[in-house]
Amino acid sequence: MSQRRSAVTDATGDNARKVFIKTYGCQMNVYDSQRMGDALAGDGYVPTQRIEDADLVLLNTCHIREKAAEKIYSELGRIREMKAERATQGRTLTVGVTGCVAQAEGAEIIERAPVVDLVVGPQTYHRLPQALARVHSGERVVETEYAVEDKFDHLPKQAARQIRARGVTAFLTVQEGCDKFCTFCVVPYTRGAEVSRPRAAILEEARALAEAGVREVTLLGQNVNAWADGAGGLGSLLRELAEIPGLARLRYTTSHPRDMDDDLIAAHRDLRALMPYLHLPVQSGSDRILKAMNRRHTGADYLRLLDRIRAARPDIALSGDFIVGFPGESDADFEATLDLVRQVRYATAYSFKYSARPGTPGATMDGHLPEDVKTERLERLQTLLREHQVAFQESFVGREEDVLVEKAGRHPGQMIGRSPFLLPVVVPASAGAIGEIVRVRIESSLPNSLMAEGADHADRLVSAEPLRKIA
Repeated sequence: MSQRRSAVTDATGDNARKVFIKTYGCQMNVYDSQRMGDALAGDGYVPTQRIEDADLVLLNTCHIREKAAEKIYSELGRIREMKAERATQGRTLTVGVTGCVAQAEGAEIIERAPVVDLVVGPQTYHRLPQALARVHSGERVVETEYAVEDKFDHLPKQAARQIRARGVTAFLTVQEGCDKFCTFCVVPYTRGAEVSRPRAAILEEARALAEAGVREVTLLGQNVNAWADGAGGLGSLLRELAEIPGLARLRYTTSHPRDMDDDLIAAHRDLRALMPYLHLPVQSGSDRILKAMNRRHTGADYLRLLDRIRAARPDIALSGDFIVGFPGESDADFEATLDLVRQVRYATAYSFKYSARPGTPGATMDGHLPEDVKTERLERLQTLLREHQVAFQESFVGREEDVLVEKAGRHPGQMIGRSPFLLPVVVPASAGAIGEIVRVRIESSLPNSLMAEGADHADRLVSAEPLRKIA
């Protein structure tokens, strides 16, 4: 389970109430943390990057990884000591747990962790100001019982200054929830049923982002390509977004193979703004395991779909997800996964050992594998995936690429941007300003990035955080 602080820039004001948001997990949670900050801004809170300065601490949680809840309770133990110290000084600290662990655990968090004042699920974070008002009147609050539609109806507006502070790329949630019920996954239980955000609201937010200087938008959803309304699916929405002045690049994640329709595939062929990168999880190459996972497609179905996508966009970079050691997975099942990987040659991929999520069908299946078997298989899979990733990156050496400059590098003379294929690229500061798309020649490939000609790279490895799986 990955974690990060909220990407909101600190505000000033000694008398202002300060909120510290710690974000775990995927891009959806990053987006949600930003929206929580926006909702709280109207209530007088300003963001801080120092937990020591905070009047309000929110842990925006993820429930996908093993022992996710236990990690949150461990963090709450440290916060409890801070809160107790504040009390000796006559100061207060309000503590909240939000996100998917909040939705899954609910009132149990309040019972188990007395330090927690409020628990807010991912469908109800827009109600934070009201929940905090109840906390300040002496209640301990649990808010998890609202429809997903309410969240879309009450998304707070972002001020232009807030958008600009977050950079020239932005996330935009268009869909939430999942109806697929894969047997390994808690998302249908923590995020609810699939719901599409209204087209007009999406376009309005996208225009506001573009007017504030955002050049690239990534559409988010647990099954983002399940988005639809009466006028069409995700392909039609992308076509409208591509017409917005200033938006030069569009992406979307995470997709399900069963929702990849003809119009969306055609959009990859037709839209210059739609970047040639697609995250399309398969999870396993074994038909037997795919059936046990309730994926409702076979390995051959998946490969045929990729053939159609590559026919529409031959240069597309593919990303995937894999779970090894699912209950009952045999050596032959695992070899089928390796065979599929060899056929696809992913540009990047995310791979994990199976871990049982309480309340999911997979947790009660027979045939759970020993940990050492799962570990050995994961190492073999990751070795193969890494070989393909290195080969993909090295294929760009000597080529010219368009790079969206996103931020200053860690060293003088460097800027960091991304190629159309989502690869981080180090460019010389003279190449262009933040927000510009510059044409550069790739000189070398580093472990986690590409280096453009003219960039200072003497023994300087640059790490860049990849997009995370939506959960």
